[in-house]
Amino acid sequence: MVDLEALVEQVVSGMGFELVDFEVSPRARILRVFIDIERGVTVDDCATVSDQLQRVFEVEDIDYDRLEVSSPGLDRVLKKPRDFARFVGAQVQLKLREPWQGRKNLKAELLGIEEDRVRVSSDLGEHEFALAEIDRARLVPQFDGFGGKKQ
Repeated sequence: MVDLEALVEQVVSGMGFELVDFEVSPRARILRVFIDIERGVTVDDCATVSDQLQRVFEVEDIDYDRLEVSSPGLDRVLKKPRDFARFVGAQVQLKLREPWQGRKNLKAELLGIEEDRVRVSSDLGEHEFALAEIDRARLVPQFDGFGGKKQ
């Protein structure tokens, strides 16, 4: 049996992109691939990666109905330690596996990561969470007063 996520990671990284997230719908009928690259992802990038993955899936005899390739969006998921390191200073929305100070959801500034421990600052003060304690983490998009994205 093919490790589908590892296969997707190999293809995407071999093309110079970062695999941000990979989702498989129930019964593996829809495959969603979220890619990124430092310069930003274009529609052409998504089409190129999609074409390459389709070829690889055909060779590997992967059965699926639909493949979706897109950028991670402004509210991108943070999963890997390098994601947390890259976005130090950004606002993040954390969903914790267990409540902390009565909350499972927390909006905070990302202060850093060290040895799989994520440091944040919120209205409850500074705190560290082990990566294993975080169920999901996303960037909180920041906009200027004119509807544009802040740099």
